[in-house]
Amino acid sequence: MARMKAAQTKGPSRGHLSCSGQAHAFAAAGEDQNELAAGIGGNLGIVTAFNDMLSAHQPFEHFPAVMREAARSVGGTAQVAGGVPAMCDGVTQGEAGMELSLFSRDLIAMAAGIALSHNTFDAATYLGVCDKIVPGLVIGAQAFGHLPAVFVPAGPMTSGLANDDKAMVRQKFAAGEVGRDALMEAEMAAYHGPGTCTFYGTANTNQMLMEFMGLHLPGSSFVTPNTEMRAALTAEGAKRALSLSALGDNYTPVCEILDEKAYVNGIVGLMATGGSTNLLIHLVAMARAGGVVLDWEDFSEISDLVPLLARVYPNGLADVNHFHAAGGLGYLIGELLRGGLLHPDTKTVAGVGLHNYTQEPFMDNGELVWREGTSVSLNTKIISTLEEPFQETGGLKRLSGSLGTGVMKISAVALEHRMIEAPARVFHGQDEVKAAFKAGEFTGDTIVVVRFQGPKANGMPELHSLTPMLAILQGQGKKVALVTDGRMSGASGKVPAAIHVCPEALDGGPIAYINDGDMLRVDAVEGTLAILTEGVLKRAPAQVDLTANHSGTGREMFEVFRSAVGPAEAGASVFGV
Repeated sequence: MARMKAAQTKGPSRGHLSCSGQAHAFAAAGEDQNELAAGIGGNLGIVTAFNDMLSAHQPFEHFPAVMREAARSVGGTAQVAGGVPAMCDGVTQGEAGMELSLFSRDLIAMAAGIALSHNTFDAATYLGVCDKIVPGLVIGAQAFGHLPAVFVPAGPMTSGLANDDKAMVRQKFAAGEVGRDALMEAEMAAYHGPGTCTFYGTANTNQMLMEFMGLHLPGSSFVTPNTEMRAALTAEGAKRALSLSALGDNYTPVCEILDEKAYVNGIVGLMATGGSTNLLIHLVAMARAGGVVLDWEDFSEISDLVPLLARVYPNGLADVNHFHAAGGLGYLIGELLRGGLLHPDTKTVAGVGLHNYTQEPFMDNGELVWREGTSVSLNTKIISTLEEPFQETGGLKRLSGSLGTGVMKISAVALEHRMIEAPARVFHGQDEVKAAFKAGEFTGDTIVVVRFQGPKANGMPELHSLTPMLAILQGQGKKVALVTDGRMSGASGKVPAAIHVCPEALDGGPIAYINDGDMLRVDAVEGTLAILTEGVLKRAPAQVDLTANHSGTGREMFEVFRSAVGPAEAGASVFGV
C-alpha cells in the first residue's frame, strides 16, 4: 500500500514526457491525438487477451473499438496498452503444451506490467476470461494498483450438447465402445461457438470471483457474447473505469478494492459454488501479490463454515447459462449476505458495498440499467438456500498427513467415495496410467499415484485426461482415487483426487518414497492423506530423468520458471512472494 500511495502521488507521466515521447505515445491515436496531447480527459489503458483461436477470447476482437467510443462519449480516450498470451488447457490437455500452462499465469502478469509500464494511463480495463488469464491479469493489475481496474468478461457460449452427455461419450470412447468419429461429433456439439465453455471449471470460477471480489460490473459475468447487453456492458466497463480515476471525485484504485475482505469474499464464493481446485493455487498467488497472505488452512476453515449452494456441471447437470437463468450470482450473493457469510462493506467498481452485486443489468429502451435481482431461486435443483443446502460445508477440502498436504474438490464426489484405503500403483506420467488401463492392469481397488508432476518438475500440468478411465473403474464398483503433485482440471468430477500434493516429489516429498503395493489412505471426510505401510520414509526417494519434459513445444524457454517457482501451497509463483 505504501508503494501504491507513492505511485498515486506521482500520477501518469504522459504530461511530463518529452515532446518526442508524447509523439510516440499518441502517433497512432487518430482523432484522439489532440485530446491526449492536451492531457485533460482521462486516458484508459486496455490490456487484452484477445486471440481468435480460443472461443472464450475471440469476442474480445471488437471490444477495444466499443471502449474507445465509450471513452470519447465521456470526454476521455482509450488505447490498447498491450496484449497478453492466452492458452487453453482444454486444447493442450495431455499434451506437452500443458507444461507451460501454469507458468503462463505469471508470464501474463509480466506482460500486463509491460503493457502499463509506459505510465500514460489514468485507469485500466482487463479483457480476459480463462484459467490462467484472469489470475495473471489480477497479479499484473496489483502491480499497478494505484490505477482503477475494471475486468471485462466476454461471456459464455450458448448451451450446446449437455455436459453429462458429452462426458458419457468420452467414457464410451475410453472404454472402446465408440469410435473417434462419435467422440468428435459430441465434442463439436458441445464446443460450438464463441464464448467460454459452459461447464463450471476454472474459467467460469474466475468469472464468479470477479463479481464476489468487486472487479466486474454486477451481473456481467454470464451474459453471452454478441448481444446488445454484452456490448452495453463493455461500453459501461470503459466509462466506469474512467469514472474511478484520480481525475474525478470517486477515485477508487484497485489496491483499495483487493483487500483482505475481498479475498475472503472470493473464497466464500469458491466454497458456496463448488468451484475449481485451480483457484487454491491462483487465489494464494493473487493475494500474495497484493500483500495479503493466504494459505490452504484459510480455505479449509472457510469451507467448514460455508454450505454448498450451487449445482453446476460437473457438480450437477446444469451449465452456467442455466445457473444464470436460475438467479445466478446476484441471487447467490444476496443469500450469502443474508446469512452473514460475506463481508458486506467492501469497495467495488460498482460502489461501496457488496449489495450492489445483488442487482442485475437490463436494457431499457436501449439504455443499460440495473434493477434488484431475484431474492428466490428460480430452480432449487441448481441454486439452493442456506436452510436447505446441497452440502453443509464447502466444495473443497484440505488433506494432510504423512503423505503431505493436498486438496480435493468434493462437491461432485459422492459421500461413499470420499474415503478409500487401497494399495498404490505408482506412475511418472499420465501416459503410463493410460497404458496400464488399456492393458487391463487395474483389477481391484487402487490409489493411482502420479508423481513428478509438480511445478518444479514439469510445470504442474493438469491430468484431466485420466478422468474418463478412472470414472470407468469407479463405475465397475472398484474403489479408486488419484494422488498427485500435479493438478486436475477445474472440472474435476466424481472420482476422488488428492491433488497439488506438497512437498512435490522433486523436492523429496513423501510422495517420492511410495512403491507399488504400499497401502495409502485418502480421506476427504476427516481430511487425511496418509501412508499406512510402515517404513516407507526410510527408503531412498525415487529418482527420475525429467530432461524429456524440459524441451520441445517451447518448454526449453521456461527453465528459469521451473528453477524459481515456489510450492503449490504458496501459489506456485515465480515472484518469490
